[in-house]
Amino acid sequence: MQTVLLSIHVVIALGVCGLVLLQHGKGADMGAAFGSGSSGSLFGASGSANFLSRSTGILAAVFFITSLGLTWFSMQAPKATSVMDAHKPAESAPAVPSTGTVAPVPEPAAPAGSKTGDIPKQ
Repeated sequence: MQTVLLSIHVVIALGVCGLVLLQHGKGADMGAAFGSGSSGSLFGASGSANFLSRSTGILAAVFFITSLGLTWFSMQAPKATSVMDAHKPAESAPAVPSTGTVAPVPEPAAPAGSKTGDIPKQ
């Protein structure tokens, strides 16, 4: 259910962005008075502004409702103390042998084709 609500939320957010970009600014009315062509549009001179502003308002309300729904779903999820606790790997065997002794670390072998005296020690 949360995934469905999240996908609806994203589609609504894109719709709100698109409707806001389609609307004219406050200065667009002056251009229409001098024959800009908006008076001959599909919705008339002021019909598109009313339709787009109402649609934006409705989509904004649905966006807020889906935001509240997603918040409610996230509150119902089980709580983890940290991100690392949610993704803990399985317990592994200890690296130290059970006898308590640590094996000595072998020295690195000399590269092939060289003598041990050719490599300077650091």
